[in-house]
Amino acid sequence: MRTFTAKHVAVLPPSGIRKFFDIVATMDNVISLGVGEPDFPTPERVRKAAMQSLEEGKTRYSSNWGMPKLREEISHYLQRRFGLQYDSDQILCTIGASEAIDVTLRTVLEPGDEVLVPEPSYVAYKPIVELQHGVPVAVTTTAEEEFRLTAQALEAAITEKTKGLILPYPNNPTGAILEREDLEKIAAVCIQHDLLVISDEIYAELTYDGKNHVSIASVEGMKERTVVLNGFSKSFSMTGWRLGYAAGPKALMKVINKVHAYIIMCAPSMSQYGAIEALREDALCDADIARMRDAYEQRREYLVRALNEMGLSCFMPRGAFYVFPSIQTTGLTSQQFCERLLYEAGVAVVPGDAFGESGEGHVRISYAYSMEQLQEAMEKIRVFLQQNGWLKQHV
Repeated sequence: MRTFTAKHVAVLPPSGIRKFFDIVATMDNVISLGVGEPDFPTPERVRKAAMQSLEEGKTRYSSNWGMPKLREEISHYLQRRFGLQYDSDQILCTIGASEAIDVTLRTVLEPGDEVLVPEPSYVAYKPIVELQHGVPVAVTTTAEEEFRLTAQALEAAITEKTKGLILPYPNNPTGAILEREDLEKIAAVCIQHDLLVISDEIYAELTYDGKNHVSIASVEGMKERTVVLNGFSKSFSMTGWRLGYAAGPKALMKVINKVHAYIIMCAPSMSQYGAIEALREDALCDADIARMRDAYEQRREYLVRALNEMGLSCFMPRGAFYVFPSIQTTGLTSQQFCERLLYEAGVAVVPGDAFGESGEGHVRISYAYSMEQLQEAMEKIRVFLQQNGWLKQHV
């Protein structure tokens, strides 16, 4: 019997995150700091709104676009939080931001089109481009530049086949952000070369040191060539609700919705009712976000200090909820370090090369865990380094 799997699918590597945590799932007494999932509950008012919708039997399909009230609330939210002006008919509700990425790339890519992907970055970007028969092109960022994408690096990667740029800031796994000055320089390159920007802003609410997120869509000349992606998983602690959205130019969004309608139909109604409550300006969810952000900021500072004191050089993340320390002083690869840390110390973190070749020599640690778990994990890592002669010697 023939092999039915398509060749371009067969050659896709498995997720570097999921592959590693399949091992973790078989072990007991492991402290896992690998999953990017908030440890806070979904706000109570959101849960109650969803449960009420079920009790009232509101379980039918919504419009392909999403419920009109939800799109109206998303429009208001983007305006008041990020200064972005989108009408409801420019907003599409999706199955998480992940579907928003997928459906946008399905809509715009033709075979051979190149898409620039700053790395290290989220594991799914390159495979999704490849599944659409596009060509992902990595643009390396470095710790020396705080993992920021620069206009110079972007310019150097562009060819006559380049169609778009995925812009993933605040960044997973590094925690890097881009400020308006960075975005204006990047925007100039995108306009000059007529590129579409797919701006993944799922961590937009999680920026630190008093800095507010800036969307590239707010830069002059970029709104008409940018699709902004966001969702409810990270900011509202609604990972399992699987609800996101895309906002962009009206004509393009109409076509994206056509593709979405064929492959998904619509986002879950229960999740949409909950999200309406989350976004209402008088629902006080802004306060829930602020409390989560404050807790993450304290955890971030603790981890960076602890890792640097051990000799694992760590950039201070400016957003999201990850640290990305270097483990090069150990002489191990990212995979070797993570495997030995798991088996010898019972701590699970993610190998940096899961996020692209430029992630080699680093590991990703999520601080979406309690301070008690983080403190216990840091002590285990300290002992692990000491036992192997890798602990920084203080004078």
